[in-house]
Amino acid sequence: MDLSYTDEEEGFRAGLRAWLAAELPRLPDRPDPLDWPGRRAYDCGWQRRLHDAGYGHVHWDASPTQRLIFLEETERAGAPYVGANFVGLLHAGPTIAAEGTAEQRDRWLEPVLRGDEVWCQGFSEPGAGSDLASLRTRAVRDGDAYVVTGQKIWTSHAEVADWCELLVRTDPEAPRHRGISWLALPMDAPGVTVRPLRTLAGSTEFAELFLDEVRVPVSHRVGEENDGWRVTMVTLSFERGTAFVGEVVACRRLLGELARTARENGRWDDPALRRRLGTLAAGFQALWRLTQRNVSEAQATGGVPGTGGSVFKLHYSHARQELYDAAAEVLGPDALDLDREWNLDRLSSLSYTIAAGTSQIQRNIVAERILGLPKGR
Repeated sequence: MDLSYTDEEEGFRAGLRAWLAAELPRLPDRPDPLDWPGRRAYDCGWQRRLHDAGYGHVHWDASPTQRLIFLEETERAGAPYVGANFVGLLHAGPTIAAEGTAEQRDRWLEPVLRGDEVWCQGFSEPGAGSDLASLRTRAVRDGDAYVVTGQKIWTSHAEVADWCELLVRTDPEAPRHRGISWLALPMDAPGVTVRPLRTLAGSTEFAELFLDEVRVPVSHRVGEENDGWRVTMVTLSFERGTAFVGEVVACRRLLGELARTARENGRWDDPALRRRLGTLAAGFQALWRLTQRNVSEAQATGGVPGTGGSVFKLHYSHARQELYDAAAEVLGPDALDLDREWNLDRLSSLSYTIAAGTSQIQRNIVAERILGLPKGR
């Protein structure tokens, strides 16, 4: 497994690094992190800058190694993250690029790359979270459209989205994994109701989504009818395999900041804390190497991440929580002040063992698909 970079890839890195150094000082001030309409405008504005500079394509129309370099360099430079359109850029877009027709790629990919359209994710339901295949939102074929009725929950960025990657049941009589289809839902369609959910940190990046006989053109189906579970596995492989790469770089940078803060406030004198930070640094270094391995594997097999993404996601989720627990130890009483750096991120980290597939689900995937262990009864 070759984890080194070619001269061409290092040239891409150097050009990107120079562009970031010139462009980042020109950005406007960032909006309030809880203002999602403002963040949509800011995040999409950044995406338009990337597009105009020739970097907007990297999330799906570039080699996995170039994507890795892009995420590494933008995070190290402190550039804006994909933010409000992470579903479009990291989940739906790559899925359409891999599974969509030529017409679908022409319709949906360029607006995401330009920052013109935002996507949300309509997968989980009140009774189908970890057990996603038990979803009950129905889509009944009526001529050239599906009539969709049901409810979704934890719909990421629904209140500012133009489109939703939506899982529906198109054949209730088929085995549950075989009767699902993947649709692109226009969020302004009649019958769509969005009800934002407020998180522990006060943000509303999640929402409930209610669908009351919403008509979705059959042409908006990605993949064949009732083949949506396979398409969904492609989506989840991107979500678990590469979507968190930039955050690993951010966590490694945060470790350095924690060490500096601990030296300033005297907590560095605690050998147990130093040992804890050192263990975390080794863990994130291992995660970075695992990321490089997964990217190399994806590059050799057509660009779609494999089951190694589940290994990464499982370990990263817990490492991130441990990192922010260590941050609270370094901050001491200041860890209760939500205006202090890292504290909102600490609250957010609590969701990582649930988001993008719970740790229990990831362990099952690792056991069954990587280790070859028998399924539980």
